[in-house]
Amino acid sequence: MYDPTQLRTFLAVAQTLSFTQAARRLGLRQSTVSQQVRRLEEATGRPLFTRDTHSVELTEDGEAMLGFARTILQAHERAAAYFGGTRLRGRLRFGASEDFVLTRLPEILESFRREHPEVDLELSVELSGTLHRRLESGRLDLVLAKRAPGAGQGEVVWRDRMVWIAAEGVRIDPERPVPLILFPRPAVTRARALEVLEREGRAWRMACTSGSLSGLVAAARAGLGVMAHTRGLIPPGLVPVPERAGLPDLGTVDFVLLRGSRRPAAQEAAAALARALLAAGDRLHGPAPARRHGG
Repeated sequence: MYDPTQLRTFLAVAQTLSFTQAARRLGLRQSTVSQQVRRLEEATGRPLFTRDTHSVELTEDGEAMLGFARTILQAHERAAAYFGGTRLRGRLRFGASEDFVLTRLPEILESFRREHPEVDLELSVELSGTLHRRLESGRLDLVLAKRAPGAGQGEVVWRDRMVWIAAEGVRIDPERPVPLILFPRPAVTRARALEVLEREGRAWRMACTSGSLSGLVAAARAGLGVMAHTRGLIPPGLVPVPERAGLPDLGTVDFVLLRGSRRPAAQEAAAALARALLAAGDRLHGPAPARRHGG
């Protein structure tokens, strides 16, 4: 009933909230993307998006379709692999940025490993800037990381706003330097935070630096300062800093998939994992639900 091609297009629009970005990701014309979404809406008999000249948003039925689309596409991939008679093998070196430590990425990778048991998946968790460099030097085959909007290559998984976050109740004194909690260089969020503060002529001081997201979150929960972070991935226990604090706008950031070209033997496995990540991209927003333990 539902065309997999139309479902992939729907997911691309739903994850980027942009017909233009979805077209770039899929290598299609924007008119083709609009046509495929319209045909899917005709098949469901429901509008899946509300859109005007400035924004695209999922309707309630569109939110429901996200889960159905993922399930249908996953079943389609499994059937194609089974009847295609090919089993993926070999080593796949995948790099993910620190942002995904607290998300459902482990669930997606676990599912990939079940479906492709003969692929030796090696995971590296690093800062986005470090991952970009390792991919360029041929030390990774596939990367999921941040980048500035429109900069460089890669398939946009989704675009998100960046916000200042801190422990609830933390106040920023406008007369004193902003206490910053930052990743070290070459972190994308670090560069953006310093750029906007310096552009506004706002003084700042380093309250904490750590290459670990867990370390930054601990410092922020302790009330040591503020950190720049993506709105869709705010860790539990932290909240956006109110606008009345007067901190400058951080703009947006893209989460992208980039594929290496140095190891042709890994390209098929990298393509399969990229498809799985793109299909489940909306599940990477927000923290993973806490697991309950018996006791």
